[in-house]
Amino acid sequence: MGQPTWLDWARRLQAIAQSGLAYSPNQYDLERYQAVREIAVEMMASGSASAVAPIRDLFAGEAGYATPKVDVRGAVFRDGRILLVLEREDGGWTLPGGWADVGESPAEATVREVREESGYETRAMKLLAVYDRNRHGHPPIPFHAYKVFFQCEVTGGGPASSNETAGVDWFAEDALPALSTSRVTAAQIHRFFEHYRNPRWPTDFD
Repeated sequence: MGQPTWLDWARRLQAIAQSGLAYSPNQYDLERYQAVREIAVEMMASGSASAVAPIRDLFAGEAGYATPKVDVRGAVFRDGRILLVLEREDGGWTLPGGWADVGESPAEATVREVREESGYETRAMKLLAVYDRNRHGHPPIPFHAYKVFFQCEVTGGGPASSNETAGVDWFAEDALPALSTSRVTAAQIHRFFEHYRNPRWPTDFD
């Protein structure tokens, strides 16, 4: 699934406006960057058939130099099966994970997310992949994001749902459920099974 050209343009304009608003000392330039942001808002609203106001609020909440967001996911294996959680938001299954928090290393963020979403305590063992979200078949979102996947092993805990997840289970590679493709794709899961079978493989990227 390719990313629409209008979405790429809107994200890039938003990033230029955000960084300009963060660093420009000139009032006239600030007004110009506000105008650029408004163009990005209108493009996003038009392309997605959404109302302007929520997108304006979304973009206005972003401050400082614009950089990609970081989504972390844990690929946890046990007896040839992979741990997935059921997302309440869209009813699809995914590797446990979410946005990294400030002050955490990527591995720490992954372990926390796995614990919060599945109930399992884990240890990050290997960095499997660092992907540009736009290049891996995910449905589009307003912001640019990197996806960081760690292979983890269970050290304790047990299955427990959360305010974001409604189920926790282990799945064989040939019996995957309907996935939350905004978060993970079948191709990614199959790739991580290959990593599981080939532990000497290097990290994937891009």
